[in-house]
Amino acid sequence: MRTSVIAKRYLDYFANHGHMVVPSASLISPNPTTLFTIAGMVPFIPYLLGEQTPPSHRMASNQKCVRTLDIDEVGKTTRHGTFFQMLGNFSFGDYFKAEAIHYAWELLTTPQNKGGYGFDPETLWVTTYTDDEEARSLWRNEGMDPAHMQIMGMEDNFWTTGGPGPGGPCSEIYVDRGPQYGIEGGPAADESRYIEIWDLVFENYEVDNVKSKTDLHIVGELQHKNIDTGAGLERLAYLMQGKNNIYETDEVYPVIEAAERVSGRSYGDNEEDDVRFRVVADHVRSALMIMSDGVRPSNEGRGYVLRRLLRRSVRSMRTLGVQHEVLPDLLPVSKAAMAPSYPELNDRFKEISEVAYGEEDAFRRTLDNGTSILDVAVKKAKQTEDSTDGGVVSGQDAFTLHDTYGFPIELTLEMAAEQGVKVDEPKFRELMAEQKSRARADALKKRHNVDLSVYDDFKKTLTQPISFLGYTDFSSRSRVIGLIEEGKGGVPAVKAPATVEVILDRTPFYAEAGGQLADQGEILADDGAVLEVDDVQHPVKGLTVHQCRLTEGTLSIGAEVTATIDIERRGAIARSHTATHMVHKALREELGPRATQRGSEDAPNRLRFDFQWSAAPSRNAMEEVEARVNERMRENLAVTTTEMKFDDAIALGAMHLFGEKYGDVVRVVSIGQDGWSRELCGGTHVDHVGKIGSLSIISEASVGTGVRRVDALVAQGAYQYNAREHALVSQLSDRLNARPDELQDRISTLLAKLKESDRRLSAMYEAQLAQAVPELVSSARQSPASVQLAVKNVGHFGTVETLRKTATDIRARLGEDKASVVALAGVNDAGRPIIVVATNQAARDLGIKAGDLVRGASKVLGGGGGGKPDFAQGGGQDATAIDNALEQLQNEAMRA
Repeated sequence: MRTSVIAKRYLDYFANHGHMVVPSASLISPNPTTLFTIAGMVPFIPYLLGEQTPPSHRMASNQKCVRTLDIDEVGKTTRHGTFFQMLGNFSFGDYFKAEAIHYAWELLTTPQNKGGYGFDPETLWVTTYTDDEEARSLWRNEGMDPAHMQIMGMEDNFWTTGGPGPGGPCSEIYVDRGPQYGIEGGPAADESRYIEIWDLVFENYEVDNVKSKTDLHIVGELQHKNIDTGAGLERLAYLMQGKNNIYETDEVYPVIEAAERVSGRSYGDNEEDDVRFRVVADHVRSALMIMSDGVRPSNEGRGYVLRRLLRRSVRSMRTLGVQHEVLPDLLPVSKAAMAPSYPELNDRFKEISEVAYGEEDAFRRTLDNGTSILDVAVKKAKQTEDSTDGGVVSGQDAFTLHDTYGFPIELTLEMAAEQGVKVDEPKFRELMAEQKSRARADALKKRHNVDLSVYDDFKKTLTQPISFLGYTDFSSRSRVIGLIEEGKGGVPAVKAPATVEVILDRTPFYAEAGGQLADQGEILADDGAVLEVDDVQHPVKGLTVHQCRLTEGTLSIGAEVTATIDIERRGAIARSHTATHMVHKALREELGPRATQRGSEDAPNRLRFDFQWSAAPSRNAMEEVEARVNERMRENLAVTTTEMKFDDAIALGAMHLFGEKYGDVVRVVSIGQDGWSRELCGGTHVDHVGKIGSLSIISEASVGTGVRRVDALVAQGAYQYNAREHALVSQLSDRLNARPDELQDRISTLLAKLKESDRRLSAMYEAQLAQAVPELVSSARQSPASVQLAVKNVGHFGTVETLRKTATDIRARLGEDKASVVALAGVNDAGRPIIVVATNQAARDLGIKAGDLVRGASKVLGGGGGGKPDFAQGGGQDATAIDNALEQLQNEAMRA
């Protein structure tokens, strides 16, 4: 039975039993503390906690999940996988234990030809919580063999959210795979033989003071009891398909087969290769599914996880002997395997594949550039090892690989281990921490080095939500309800001068959110305290914190104040924010619906907009976007805001930031009476776009794989930019004695003349280089030394290709009768030193390698380089050190 059929059969069963079947939520977790959706119940947490009203009291889903904590174990065991699917049925105050147990038993044991899964009841085992005699009685009534029921304690069979809220005992269902997989004795004896397939959680308690799985306080019975279950689809699939593990199921194994074809190796022949095959199959599928939900490779957060998955796939294929591109052979196979369950992959695959293939190309360059550097570091580590300890790659070398060559530390650790050496990871982490110190300082500034728990604790004391008045009011009468001072936490009063965080019961200040920068302004207390507001943040949801400088007086909790924003700054930011919506809409009109927002920043008189797109848009396209936005501004379209239900807003076509968590009621910002642009947005805006004035796009560039960035100026910023551009054109016209409309032709003529001059100069350098060849060959042949050395500082040499060709030409003329080394160095057009080295076979037989010689010489030049034993190239920063570098190279060659 195909995996997609197993999932459909589950959902059909529960639909026939009154459950609302809902599609999988995004893999992007709505919880800011986790990167991905890690369990099937995550989208239902607001219903389980009573925070939101569910659309139905009975629901079922097949939820996509990703867990990467055990990423290094993937492939080594048959249990660890990064992407998985969790089938679940849920009851919110409706049915409870009896129905949940009956549904599970009936679906599992009903024959397949009658709509069930057809498991033999004699192979099923269950575990129950110590005190849950009710569950054990219900299992016996269904027909479960009492000998197949085991009692477990709180650590194994009691569930909570990890914090205050619902909790309760659970009952786990296992399948016995048979004596060939392990010892007798049920799940308590061997969880390799007895595989857990379904967990039924009975949430009938309210718990608090949760310190661990076994250290918690049960407050009492819940008024409305919940059912939360999870059945692992991949585990069901490999058991029902008669496979040994999740990697051999129909949605995963086709990638292993493709990897076999590409590598020429066979799965099952070698355990080390088998691990690599499984890593490839798992990671390719996981990357595909993560990208299908809008994540793109980056160096942070979930983007970094994706990047690591793709890179581990490529590297594993390389260790299987494949040197060329592999994702074009593997990713389409995974898509074909997963599309029956997720048909949207067919629509998104073109963009997904472009991003993935671009990431592979970039990583292959990283591997090529960094591997030789790592090899040198490993060689150095092995030279310093003693008899009691293996070599250790220094933290500095690991940091250089990361910072200069883009080698992630995980890759350095893996490749070093393969060569039998360790890495000084603590030192690497120390250097990384130093590099990020300024970023950390900025982050600490945002919350004045106060532990987040201070904000959490304060929020719990609020008797009503803090009111935001900034949509309509620029000033408000407010009361101080909280003061937080750096290093002290909450305080009752603060005396000037001081830096303090102020919490008001109501505020007109907009806190930084959704890309819009925070308001600034002042707070004046009735008793004379004066505060300048520099920033406003939401350190935790629902809490607005004003970061202030107290310049006069003493401020106390309970003080009555007048809070006033900087109206000019607010207006400038509002113009930028509305312009951002317009740029988003114009980009989608010009490029297509796949050009969706990936981030933004709205600041006074300028904006930054990141959008999903795999290639650089043409200059004409960006000019059209700018023209369209300015045209709409001249039309002075009205900007309106409306609150409505989330589903109604999406039905209207309102755009929303992918992965963002929205409530049941959302705020929709519309531009134009016909809704030319509609977005879910909590920010501030102008009431008519004509008030923005104009927009000038000043740059468009890539900021990551599959993500582009537009930087633009608006209003006064655009005016000043255009004024500077006009002044520059006037100055160029005067310098070149040409009218503005003649500048392009005049500059083209000058560039053509410059190019011709460069060509003639290069030809002269090449001629000089060619004249030096006979003398170099003759001098090397006349040397009595055992190695023929043709070494010269050629000065300016034209193109690097000419320098390379000259070196190989000299090597050919010297022949193979005697060991020969050719080393030419000079200065390129940028004034930087370049060195090339060529060796013949006789030299290489003596252990003289071009790559080693270049690396040593390049260090003298203040740079680096490398290459193959027969030819290598390097360079540096210090052209005055060329002679010293060549002298060191000669000495090293002669020592061979």
